[in-house]
Amino acid sequence: MILYITVAVGTVLLACMINNRCELQPYGITRQQMCNRVSILAVFLILFALSACRQNVGNDYAKYVEFMHLANCNAYVPTEAGFNLLVKIIYGISGFENYLLVFAVYAFVTISLFLLAIYEQSDDFPMTYFLFMAMGYYFQAFSTVRYYLALAIAFYSMKFVLRKQWRRFILLVILGSFFHKSLLVVLPLYFLASIAWKKWQLILIGLFCTTFLFLQDFYLKVVVFLYPTYEDTEYLEGGTSYINILRCAAALVLSLMYYRKTIQKDERLRFYFYLNLGALVLYVFCSFLPIISRIGYYLTISHILFLPALIKETENEKLRRLLRLAVILAAIFYFAVFMSRAYNDGILLLPYKTFFFHDMVNILSDMN
Repeated sequence: MILYITVAVGTVLLACMINNRCELQPYGITRQQMCNRVSILAVFLILFALSACRQNVGNDYAKYVEFMHLANCNAYVPTEAGFNLLVKIIYGISGFENYLLVFAVYAFVTISLFLLAIYEQSDDFPMTYFLFMAMGYYFQAFSTVRYYLALAIAFYSMKFVLRKQWRRFILLVILGSFFHKSLLVVLPLYFLASIAWKKWQLILIGLFCTTFLFLQDFYLKVVVFLYPTYEDTEYLEGGTSYINILRCAAALVLSLMYYRKTIQKDERLRFYFYLNLGALVLYVFCSFLPIISRIGYYLTISHILFLPALIKETENEKLRRLLRLAVILAAIFYFAVFMSRAYNDGILLLPYKTFFFHDMVNILSDMN
């Protein structure tokens, strides 16, 4: 745990040296630009090294090693074609089942996309990066690596939605779906969040959401049709996160303070507002759906952009400082709770092990 806290604190301090809204010089590089490049490279290398050097850290690390072995043997695996093809290419180039390199490639792309998206889209790089670490997005990427690559792609693709570059958005999402097909849900969700809805339209959407309360069997059949591997498994048990509901509710209350003055008139803030509202609806009305948190995360990842933007819009300096402090304290508390559960089944981030000093446990295929 000390290692994780050190990495989090150290990289946040480095992030504080980055100003992604500095003035650019047409000729030459300013001192701030050079500082940005060195600092963000240092942040990337630290995050990448910790992720790429791990061994059997993460809830499903061994399961992924098994999937890679089966994919390389052309056996059936429930993973997508992109994942299977990547495994075969890396194993073929390496000449052996080099699962460490596969995890390293995933870490490289996932971390790169997150940092690039934060640098390009955030109003306050240090604050957004702090929330990215404190809310556990980086550390949770040690598990379900396919999903977190998809989440990074979704996060990066938000800029194309805001620019109305729909072809690029659709192409990127479809490409990402070859690594985790749940990414396809952002096609309708992000499009709906980009619309400037009228009040009467929101009322109709609210009435439609009530169908999730009495047509649960129908929606579960739709899920099984899309994900046949979920049938007769524990994944259909559903469940929701009260912490995520609280997060979304708190963000909604805060944003309503600014809705008429800024959010309603600002296309970007309105997009983040509807993403948060959509996530709240999903967590409250759709808790029966399997792994609802994964769908919700595609929406709540916008919090790390939305909250700093709202704080920046606060004209009263004293109130702005209080809001910033409140968000920081809440995020630190969230991080503390998350770290306290790092040993638990379903997370298994601790103890941290590296291939330098530890051997891989036997996978299922080794025991047969």
